Amino acid sequence: MEGSREPTPHTEQRPPERSKAPSRIFWGFLAAALLFSIVGICVVGILGWKENKTKPLVQVVRLTYKNAQGSPVNQSAVTDKRRNTVTYRVTARNQTSVVLFDSKHGLVCYKAAGERSCFLRRMEPRDLENIQPILNVSEAKDEAVLSQKNKTRYYREFLGVLGGRKVSHELVGEPVQALCDQLPIYWVKKGEGPPRQRLIYLCIDICFPNNICVSVCFYYLPD
Repeated sequence: MEGSREPTPHTEQRPPERSKAPSRIFWGFLAAALLFSIVGICVVGILGWKENKTKPLVQVVRLTYKNAQGSPVNQSAVTDKRRNTVTYRVTARNQTSVVLFDSKHGLVCYKAAGERSCFLRRMEPRDLENIQPILNVSEAKDEAVLSQKNKTRYYREFLGVLGGRKVSHELVGEPVQALCDQLPIYWVKKGEGPPRQRLIYLCIDICFPNNICVSVCFYYLPD
């Protein structure tokens, strides 16, 4: 009697293991890219911080002088390099007027002391020339805008208020909106001088870094 033979079990064949090398290369590349990104962000942040530290975005320069009539005037100029604006605050006879030069939108806005309105005109090349020195000042120094009496040139400008032409707040930039808030804004027009029947009712004296002082005088035009 032949002995029964147990069947020989077949050896199971396992699939060959896939190489993990490509996966390791991918994750290594990703980690290196992440590291370089973090280093780059840190370098840019440090350089930007140093630049902002050496060149502040907002500077204030104060000046005390006497106008053409000999009256004392206190003036401060605030430059905002981010918005490309220069804001002059002129105090005379205990009243403060504000003049905003917005070079980005090409506007000059006047907020006269005691007035419940703002006056607006288009910026001219001479306006940009007058404020450019103080925009380029890298460090706020009062000496930068000191006017020398023997070199200072005085001018007078006449601006007629167009009372019938209000300016929509939506059409002006954020600097003018912030200055005037909810006050009405009127266009003004330059003139050689008011007619005899039109009286000047206020003037604002401003001195610029290039030894130019301008007395801006307002009068109302007929609607």
